[in-house]
Amino acid sequence: MQAMVCEGAGRPLALRTLPRPEPGPGEVQMAVRACGVCRTDLHLVDGELPDPKVPVIPGHEIVGTITARGSGVTAPGIGTRVGVPWLGGSCGHCGFCATGRENLCADARFTGYQRDGGYAEYAVADARYVFPLPDRYDDVHAAPLLCAGLIGYRAYALAGEARTLGLYGFGAAAHLIAQVALAQGRTVFAFTRPGDRAAQAFAQKVGVHWAGDSDATAPAPLDAALIFAPAGALIPAALQATARGGTVVCAGIHMSDIPAFPYRLLWGERCVRSVANLTRRDGEAFLALAATIPLSVHVEPYPLVRANDALAQLRAGAVAGAAVLTPGV
Repeated sequence: MQAMVCEGAGRPLALRTLPRPEPGPGEVQMAVRACGVCRTDLHLVDGELPDPKVPVIPGHEIVGTITARGSGVTAPGIGTRVGVPWLGGSCGHCGFCATGRENLCADARFTGYQRDGGYAEYAVADARYVFPLPDRYDDVHAAPLLCAGLIGYRAYALAGEARTLGLYGFGAAAHLIAQVALAQGRTVFAFTRPGDRAAQAFAQKVGVHWAGDSDATAPAPLDAALIFAPAGALIPAALQATARGGTVVCAGIHMSDIPAFPYRLLWGERCVRSVANLTRRDGEAFLALAATIPLSVHVEPYPLVRANDALAQLRAGAVAGAAVLTPGV
């Protein structure tokens, strides 16, 4: 099979011909039909994530069809279309796993980072960590749901009952969760890089109530802010924009350092918290929601062999929505 492989930090992905991976006990093999390109993949390639498996095939927004099953697997069946997310496995018995918080398991393993992912024609996954996908989305449009959608949903859930929501960084995750929030009657403001009129126009096309620069004054105080851009400097800005009792949720796996800021920005029972990965319960809840809310998933498809181009466009902030790789094209 063909695969795009990360062979070391700071190096372009290499196109390699590799043996088709075989499923072990408890695993399924799938033919990859589409794989989303996530900012976490960029952090991996740029060497910003610790202790990756090297070499590793990136990609954790995988849509595939089950082609083989390892011993002990009775479901899903051969031919079933499934999605594979970032969380690829956990120990199953620690205190976190026992309480439905396997996203915090110290022995968790992640797709496209510690397990080979979906920048390839075939992939294997732990059968316990794959999801059925809503029929309303084709393969390319389903792929971003598996990380942009899932992590966005977890961040959104941690915002609680916030009625006025600020989204910092308007890309793959924000454009999906904005639609969920709007469908649920919330007010949504989008904050982008200063001067990024294209991103602001994209946010307005999605239907947000206001879009502007990240250093601009919001039209109204925020009940919660979700930060998707990996810029630590946005935390003080978001606190400044958030009302007393509000929450700032940092949704990325990697972020630049947070600058010092005056305590008065945090005072007033404001809260800053992070999102770590996702749980299977998140996946089930969000995909059930996506089946009922007709999300408009904006994608830019790339052939598998152009994975480096997709990553470069993402790095430059030139992707409206989500980039998706299509093996076999």
